[in-house]
Amino acid sequence: MKKRFISVLAVLALLLTFSASSYAEGLKVAIVTSPNDVHDGGFNENNYNGAFSFVNNHPECSLTTIQEKTGDPASCVKVVEDIVADYDVIICVGFQFSGIPEVAEDNPDVKFLLVDTWPADENGKEVEVENINAMKYKEEEGGFLAGIAAALTTKTNKVAVVNGIAFPTNVNYQYGFMSGVNYANKNYGTKAEIVELASYSGTDVTGQNVGGNYIGSFIDQANGKIVGQALIREGCDVIFVAAGGAGMGVFTAAKEAENVFIIGCDADQFADGINGDKNIILTSGLKVMSMNDERVLNEILAGNFKGGNYLLGADTNSTGYVKTTGRNQLTEDAIAKIDAAFDLMKAGKILPASFTSGTKPDNFVGLDAK
Repeated sequence: MKKRFISVLAVLALLLTFSASSYAEGLKVAIVTSPNDVHDGGFNENNYNGAFSFVNNHPECSLTTIQEKTGDPASCVKVVEDIVADYDVIICVGFQFSGIPEVAEDNPDVKFLLVDTWPADENGKEVEVENINAMKYKEEEGGFLAGIAAALTTKTNKVAVVNGIAFPTNVNYQYGFMSGVNYANKNYGTKAEIVELASYSGTDVTGQNVGGNYIGSFIDQANGKIVGQALIREGCDVIFVAAGGAGMGVFTAAKEAENVFIIGCDADQFADGINGDKNIILTSGLKVMSMNDERVLNEILAGNFKGGNYLLGADTNSTGYVKTTGRNQLTEDAIAKIDAAFDLMKAGKILPASFTSGTKPDNFVGLDAK
């Protein structure tokens, strides 16, 4: 009995040693995006930067980028299935990858990061999977700060938000922006009007008209430019763009106009705003995905990975806006006012409207908060 007990201890020790050293040669990481690649200047690139930073700090690890070009959810899952045997970690970027649970369950030794959506079963029901760390963000918070920035900056008193497709995450940005404009009008004395063109209104996943200005794509830059030009003709001089690659068309429209600011989305897009010796970017509303991707990769390498579905926001500095000197064109007064609202939001006293919560931009918790 004593010998058997010692034998069991030896096996346990061996297993622990194996667990601690299983990534001694480094992690093989893949990041899969769709339909744009990792250099889209926004959402995908934000996630890529987190993975790149991790590999840069751990040169024994490797990073491979893979693009699924169609945006079709079934095709996205198939791409993951095709590569799963070759990697220790697969980062799946976007709602198109929500159907990966079966692939993950069939490959329990592979860790998955799922960004911007929860994993779902074949019936579309949310599930939790032990080897999937799924991160969603409170987009309405970054949109809220962008809305305040727009209201405090506009000279024409006309502002707008342009989105890609009316999926919940995009509607969250829209409602958050509108909430921010309404908050500034009520608390900071601004008089900004939110311009919505009926011909570009969005229809959400429930079939309801959510208004706004939707391009109808995350890749159609030509139509993005058309939407941007239409809003500029209406007098909009500050436009928040949450439309992926299609949003670059709105950037082009602003660059060809005069005295029009763009507010970037997801990542710091100041570099995308260069226009000769000027820059069209006012600031950028942020989802700090890079930080969280790098954090989870470090946890995997250390053997501390934890699966689950997580909603991240201001309370963990996972949302925000760009106020770094040289990367924004906000006034000091505007930054002070945005920061004051951000602190209230971080403390839970302001809850901007969102598709997720079912609240509306003209009546959300904290509209009167000061």
